[in-house]
Amino acid sequence: MTQTAPEKFSEDAAWIAAGRRVLRIETEALQSLDNRLDGSFAQACRLMLACQGRVICTGMGKSGHIARKIAATLASTGTPAFFVHPGEASHGDLGMIQDADVVLALSYSGESDELNMIMPVLKRQGNTIISMTGRPQSRLAQFSDLHLDVAVPEEACPHGLAPTSSTTVSLALGDALAVALLEARGFSPEDFARSHPAGSLGRRLLVRIDDLMHHGADLPAVKADASVTEALLEMSQKRLGMTAVVDDSMRLLGVFTDGDLRRALSSGPIDFSQTPVASLMVRNPKTVAAGHLAVEAAHLLERHRINGLLVVDADDRLVGALNIHDLLRARVV
Repeated sequence: MTQTAPEKFSEDAAWIAAGRRVLRIETEALQSLDNRLDGSFAQACRLMLACQGRVICTGMGKSGHIARKIAATLASTGTPAFFVHPGEASHGDLGMIQDADVVLALSYSGESDELNMIMPVLKRQGNTIISMTGRPQSRLAQFSDLHLDVAVPEEACPHGLAPTSSTTVSLALGDALAVALLEARGFSPEDFARSHPAGSLGRRLLVRIDDLMHHGADLPAVKADASVTEALLEMSQKRLGMTAVVDDSMRLLGVFTDGDLRRALSSGPIDFSQTPVASLMVRNPKTVAAGHLAVEAAHLLERHRINGLLVVDADDRLVGALNIHDLLRARVV
């Protein structure tokens, strides 16, 4: 049914005031949680850290949505976890929960029938149960081995009906658990990237120069006695806008690029066939070592305002080359 907003909402100020009231109430709820965080939180962290199975997050309705998000956050930060719907659990999905698992059950009232129905089964199975409710005397809290209090002074909903402050506080406490466990495990950005290989962070922390560089027959390189004509042919065939200049042992002597050619031409006519490329190359060019992250190459290109890099080993022998287009295709930049 279409409803007309009260007259006062014809002005921006009324909408902004309503939004600020919600933010104020939820901020106060979070502050209340912060003030009463105690040893129960630390014990919950210890139980989850010591868990030999997975952390099973469960809840109905809005609490279920929060439980699903907490499970996803735990899993992506080093704590194996997944969500089980309590309604489905009583129709067969309980088989997903093993006795080594820790169960994190969310219900603000603590009286969710679907959730409390499966608690006795989990208790008999030997699962450790951590509950997150706003009522320490509720059935769910009483079933639990450990209770985390997420009571809020009031919901942001003016009727006190829609879960708002309570879900915000539960989500924040779930984040607190996940991050505390992350720190306890020494979970690093590289660990995070391994569970997010398709994300931008994963690409930045996992893709290495070796994965992108041109090598072997695709590597542009000429000897020091090669002419500019030979260097141009090599550049044209390898399509990197540059060629390395090396000695007989493939040690890097310099680099010749499109830019070097343009600068040489601006000085006057050149006999490409008779001019040695060594006379126009840049000595001591910027290089990068194999095995480093591709994002390091991107930083070098940006810092020195160049389009390509040569890759060398510990003995300064040429092993590869890459340019900005290689990094763009890999979505490293």
